[in-house]
Amino acid sequence: MLPSSKSISNRLLMIHALSRNGFTINNLSQSDDTILLQTLLEEISVGKTRRTAAELNTANAGTAMRFLTSYLSMIPGKWILTGSDRMKQRPIGILVDALKGLGAGIDYLGKLGYPPLMIIGRSLRGGVITVDAGISSQFISSLMLIAPCLPGGLSIQIQGQAVSYPYIHMTTRLLNHFGIDIIEKKNNIIIPESFIKESDFTVEPDWSAAAFWYEAAVLADEADLVMPGLQKNSLQGDSILAEIFQNFGITSEFTDAGVRLTKTNKTPDNYYFDFTGFPDIAPAVITSCAALGISGKFAGLKSLRIKETNRLKALKNEFAKMDLILEPDIPADMKPGIEFRNPQIRSDHELKIDTYGDHRIAMTFAPLAMKFGSIRIENPDVVSKSYPQYWEHLASLGFEIK
Repeated sequence: MLPSSKSISNRLLMIHALSRNGFTINNLSQSDDTILLQTLLEEISVGKTRRTAAELNTANAGTAMRFLTSYLSMIPGKWILTGSDRMKQRPIGILVDALKGLGAGIDYLGKLGYPPLMIIGRSLRGGVITVDAGISSQFISSLMLIAPCLPGGLSIQIQGQAVSYPYIHMTTRLLNHFGIDIIEKKNNIIIPESFIKESDFTVEPDWSAAAFWYEAAVLADEADLVMPGLQKNSLQGDSILAEIFQNFGITSEFTDAGVRLTKTNKTPDNYYFDFTGFPDIAPAVITSCAALGISGKFAGLKSLRIKETNRLKALKNEFAKMDLILEPDIPADMKPGIEFRNPQIRSDHELKIDTYGDHRIAMTFAPLAMKFGSIRIENPDVVSKSYPQYWEHLASLGFEIK
C-alpha cells in the first residue's frame, strides 16, 4: 500500500484549522511533514493565549512554512516562523509581499526574502493581488486556503508561467469539496468570502510516491505490480505517470482495486518532457531514461533548485559517479534543464549515493540496485519525510535491505 498523499493531507489540515466545527480526515498521511504540520497547528492553538512570541520550527517542510505564513498572518498573536538551515535558503518573499498587500504584519529576522519570519497576526483584508507563480505553486495555494476567510474574498492574478499548476488545481478542487465556489481562469483565480462546509474526507494514495515503483517496473526484466487505491481521475497531477511510462513499455490498468503495472519491451530511442507542472516526478523519470539508455532532454526543472536540496545539482553529482555527464549546453528555452545522449551508466565499484537530506533523491536512486547488483544509500532515513515505509515496501518485492 502506498502512503497517503502528503499534498492532499496538508491542505486538508489547513482547511480543518480554518473551519468552525472541524471534520474527520480519514487516511491522513503519516509522513514527517504532515505529522509536523499537525503538531504545529496544535501549538498555534495553544499559543494564541501567549503574550510573548511563540516560535514555530517547520524544519525542512516547505509546505508547512508556506501554508503557515499565510495562516499565522490572520491569527492574533506574535509568531516566529523558522526552519532548518536549508529552509532559510528557500525564498518566501513573493508570498510575504502578497500578504503585506492584504495588511499582514511580517518582518524578516534574517536575510531579506527568506525565513525566519516575525509575524504579527491580525485581521486581513481581501481584494485583488498579483503574484509571480514562477517560483512555487505553494505561494498561490497558501493564499487560496485563507481566501474564504477574508472580507470580500480574494482575486489572485497570476503573473508569469506557473510552476506545478496541477497543485493549484488540487487546492481548488479541495476547496470546492468544502463548498467554496472558485472561478479558476488561466491567469486569475477568484475565491469568494464563504463559510467552510464541514464534510468528512478520505485521503487517496500518493501518486508522487508511485513514481519510484514505475521506475522499478521499467528496470525489471518482467513486471506485474499492483498499487492499491490509486485512481485514474485523481486530485493529483502526478497521475500523469501512467501516460509518461507508457512510452517506456509500462501499461497501467486501472481497476476498482487500484492500478496494475505490466511491462512490454517497448522503449523509445529518445524522450523529451517538460516537467513545469510535475517537478516531483522528474528525478524518477530522468533516472529511468538514463538506466534504459534512452537519450533524454528535459525542461521545466527550475523549481528543483529550491527543493529540500538543489535536485538539479544532486542529479548531476550522482550521475557523474556512473560516468554520465549531463550536457551543459542546452537550448535557452529549456534552462534550467537536463540533457544526455546515448547514456550508458556504469560503475566499477559499489555505488554510493549521497542523498543531500532529500527523500526523493534516496528513493530515485535505490531502484538502480537492479542494474548494478547493489547500491549504498547514505542517510536512508530521509525517506520518512514523505514515505516512511519505503524500505519495508522495497524489501517486500524481494530487495535485500541491509
